[in-house]
Amino acid sequence: MLTIVVPGVEMFDDVTQEFTTEGDVILELEHSLVSLSKWESKYEKPFLGNDDKTSEEVVGYIEAMTMNEVPEVVFQKLSAKHIATINEYIDAKMTATWFHDRPNPPNREVITAEVIYYWMIAFNIPFECERWHLNRLFTLIRVCSIKNEKPKSMSKAEISRQNAELNAQRRAQYGTRG
Repeated sequence: MLTIVVPGVEMFDDVTQEFTTEGDVILELEHSLVSLSKWESKYEKPFLGNDDKTSEEVVGYIEAMTMNEVPEVVFQKLSAKHIATINEYIDAKMTATWFHDRPNPPNREVITAEVIYYWMIAFNIPFECERWHLNRLFTLIRVCSIKNEKPKSMSKAEISRQNAELNAQRRAQYGTRG
C-alpha cells in the first residue's frame, strides 16, 4: 500500500462567505486487481496495454486505487510529484522473484481484469490475492505457468554441450585425460 499526504488547502465557502482551511488529507492507495476491475468497469476498456490514458482516466485510476474515504477535490490537488510517486509505486516489482527471460513471441492477447481472474481460477490462486500489488500477482501467475509447463527437451547442441561440461568436470575430478 502507498500512503500519500496531500497538503491542506484554503477554500472559500460560498454559503458562509468565509475562507476555510482544510487539513492535510492522507490517501491510502493500492494497485491491485480490485482497483483495475473498478477502473475497467467505469471506463469499459482495458487498463493494461499501450493505449495512452487521458488525465481524467489517470485520476480515475487513482480514485479506484484509493482505499479510504477522501473528498473528491483532493484528486484535483495532486501535484506532479504525487503522480510520479504513484507511477513509481505502480511500476514497482514488489517481489524477490526473477526469471531467466527466454525469447517468447509477443502475446497479443488483451488482458482485462476478467482474464486475470480466469488465470487465478485456472491456477487455483485464492481470491485474497486480488488485493496484492498487481505486479506481485502477475509474478505468481507466471510462476504457476512455468511450474505447470512440461519440461522442454534439449536440442542436440545443448546435449553435446552439457556432456562436454560433465566430461571436463569428471576429468578434473579424477585427474585423467579422457
